[in-house]
Amino acid sequence: MNLSPAFHDLRAAYQAEMDDLTSDSEGRDVLRKRLADKRKSLDFMLQMTQAAPEMVAVLFHQGFRFTEPAVMDQVVSLEIDDVPDWDELRGAVQLMPSVQSLAETFLQQADGQRFMTIAAALAYLYEKPDGRQQASSSDDDEDADPDEDRDDHDDEDREYVESDDAADARARDEAGADWLAEQGFDRKD
Repeated sequence: MNLSPAFHDLRAAYQAEMDDLTSDSEGRDVLRKRLADKRKSLDFMLQMTQAAPEMVAVLFHQGFRFTEPAVMDQVVSLEIDDVPDWDELRGAVQLMPSVQSLAETFLQQADGQRFMTIAAALAYLYEKPDGRQQASSSDDDEDADPDEDRDDHDDEDREYVESDDAADARARDEAGADWLAEQGFDRKD
């Protein structure tokens, strides 16, 4: 998955916003309460969709189901001005009933179509592992005893799995690109 610079930055800001909302200063889980409070200030949140979409997108936490991840992989590779409208993503993303009326409110706004796409993309990125686990596991390998015997088959198996993952990622990217091309978008090739 290739992230555009814009989604790279928004992803980090969204993660920070979710971290801030998740627990209080004593470490208690207060996410549900804080999201409910944010939803009560909907008029203010509607005004922030262009200036700080990551702060508003959290309102849709756990509100999307991604049926075509390849499409979302393609969306997050685009710059913000190039993302498809929400109506074009409806086949790839389903709204959960808990956020349906909230989405309808946002879609009535002038920039609602684009905001909903951005919100779905940020939720998608939040739900995906970001590679930190992979980085820490490779760091653990560096700390391992160099004299420790290693099975040569493990390296071969690891290469095979990595090549399968790369092939799957290419296939998802290609499927996403095909879908966007069918919607009338130019290919990034």
